[in-house]
Amino acid sequence: MKRIKKFFSDFKAFISRGNVLDLAVGVIIGGAFSAIVTALANKILMPLINWAIGGAGGLEAARTILGNPVYTTELVNGEMVKVINWDATLYIDWGAFISAIVDFLLIALILFLIIKAIMNAKNLANKAVEGHPTHEERKVLKEQGVDMKDHAAVKKATLELREKNKPVPPAPKPTQEELLTGILEELKKQNTTERKPAKK
Repeated sequence: MKRIKKFFSDFKAFISRGNVLDLAVGVIIGGAFSAIVTALANKILMPLINWAIGGAGGLEAARTILGNPVYTTELVNGEMVKVINWDATLYIDWGAFISAIVDFLLIALILFLIIKAIMNAKNLANKAVEGHPTHEERKVLKEQGVDMKDHAAVKKATLELREKNKPVPPAPKPTQEELLTGILEELKKQNTTERKPAKK
């Protein structure tokens, strides 16, 4: 009974972690986003490419037959027509391979453009918020007598306040070479003091 309780408590702790929930949300949104991007590539852009290349089957129809093709007869518009039996014919499907490469490049390009647009929008939002004071900063600015209706003065005073309150960066740590040099100097000092003859 204790083992079962421990198992469920561990399981609850595991699924309650923030990163697990974030990962689950990311996977769900990623799946939906992937469907949108794939549909855009396959249903809109690929038909345009096939139309530009020309031909009845477009890029998918590009094939190289190895040896002699195997034919079969099919009824088309009331007439028996001789057509290639692709299931029984040996061929290299260049079209499917090139189509897969183009599909990958299109999906990668669409993802790149969407992510770039999101990042640009995020940067613009960050720049817009950059000069706006927080609630605590507004109190300090009002105490300093800054006119809160003058946006340029508020932005300037906010940046000056943030610069003034910026924490002092910690002193840089000594490098490995500097530490070794210091140790060597200390060892030399110890050696010279040990070798000095005692005064009589």
